[in-house]
Amino acid sequence: MARRSLLAAAGAAGLVATGTRTAWAETGQRAQRIRLTLSGPTGPSQVGTTELHLVDSSRRDPWTSTAAPRELMVSLWYPTSDPHGRPRAPWLPTGAEAVWKRQVAQQIRTSLDDVDLPVTHAAEDAPVAAGRRGRPVVLFSAGYGSVRALGTALVEDLASHGFVVVAVDHTYEAPVVEFPGGRLELSRQPADATDDDILKALGVRQDDIRFVLDTLVQLNAGQNPDAGHRPLPRCLRGSLDLSRVGMFGHSLGGDTTAEVMVQDRRIRAGVNLDGAVHGAARTAGLDRPFLLMGSAVHGRDTDDTWADFWSQLRGWRLDLRLRDSRHMTYTDLSPLAQQLEKALPLAPEVIAYLTATIGTIDADRAVAAQRAYLAAFFDLHLRGRDGHLLSGPSARYPEIEFVP
Repeated sequence: MARRSLLAAAGAAGLVATGTRTAWAETGQRAQRIRLTLSGPTGPSQVGTTELHLVDSSRRDPWTSTAAPRELMVSLWYPTSDPHGRPRAPWLPTGAEAVWKRQVAQQIRTSLDDVDLPVTHAAEDAPVAAGRRGRPVVLFSAGYGSVRALGTALVEDLASHGFVVVAVDHTYEAPVVEFPGGRLELSRQPADATDDDILKALGVRQDDIRFVLDTLVQLNAGQNPDAGHRPLPRCLRGSLDLSRVGMFGHSLGGDTTAEVMVQDRRIRAGVNLDGAVHGAARTAGLDRPFLLMGSAVHGRDTDDTWADFWSQLRGWRLDLRLRDSRHMTYTDLSPLAQQLEKALPLAPEVIAYLTATIGTIDADRAVAAQRAYLAAFFDLHLRGRDGHLLSGPSARYPEIEFVP
């Protein structure tokens, strides 16, 4: 069953650092700021991003005691041809950033007052680049107790390769979600989640994703589904090819991907990044392409849910393992935690915990491999483009093991 760990629950959104420092003076004493960074996207397109505040008026929020409708925040990441004059989007908005810094500082027993969170490589609300037809769409769902920012390095890279990526925050399960106007909604999950808690969250997530899929239909038709009717990026109408939709997720987000595919045939291809499979997908299986990517200590040989799910996959399937990795290597935490170790004086037990969480693989290599195989998978199954990276081991990415 999925678990929340020290940094997976409250630090998993990637609140850790880069080792790049800029000096500044304060009351005559030296202080240094630690600037967090993520590696730039590898695709040919520049990237834009925008946020949407969505309200599902047909559904009461299952995590609250009121009759309030379900509210979500999602981010769209897409190719843009005109980022000029637009600020780069923050990794987390201001209010959420403050919450994360407090939470993580308590956990690692080190002040983050002098830490600057990453800035993404995407231009806020930039116009969508024109294409000959609508672009394939990929949805992203983060792990249990995590925020959508956790997948930034992967989603903005996919956007640079021509995909429109829709990243979803699952309100009241995520540690913090910031809504327009600065309203913050914190997690309502128990400190020690039971199997029943996880299964409830999995069901809520499935409903969230299917609602987002419905909303994308409205968006592509030129409607504005944002609850506040904030202006949308230019050229968004008609930019989505909703006949070519994929999905991926980390941990419970990977499980969510499989479960939504069982329910909804609009998802043509899916990827599970190191998440167990708890629901109907474990025994029902799928007839559409599916990729499993596991950490060095997780796979069909250690997880019965993966073995069962694999045996029920009736379409294209592939099982990959990332050497020297751990569960959170599949998140922004991997590069940021390694940078933090170099930049801050951490206690030995904290360093040991980080290593157990992200493994010993070089983070830049881990990110590069994940990006390459995700892009190759969605290129093949949403575009029909086969670059043959998925055909067998590659000397370019020796960190990736093909599991027979």
